[in-house]
Amino acid sequence: MKKKPTPKPTSKPKEADKGLSLGDFLSSEMAEQLKQIKKDKEQEIQKQKEEEAARKQFEAKQREKNKSFEELLNESRMDWKKYK
Repeated sequence: MKKKPTPKPTSKPKEADKGLSLGDFLSSEMAEQLKQIKKDKEQEIQKQKEEEAARKQFEAKQREKNKSFEELLNESRMDWKKYK
């Protein structure tokens, strides 16, 4: 049996809706509220990034502080054989 080809639905935008955007449907007060929410969210994300960077820096300092003498000696650039 042959399958019948199904017609593809075509959704053409109406000419009246072409020039309209979401901003046209919102009141100016609502648009301002959304802009403020977006600004607050961006500030919150920036604050989180700064806190994360500070936390990583603190952890790196703690790791450096808690290294054993052997680790420090191995990382040293000096040639200790000269001083024997």
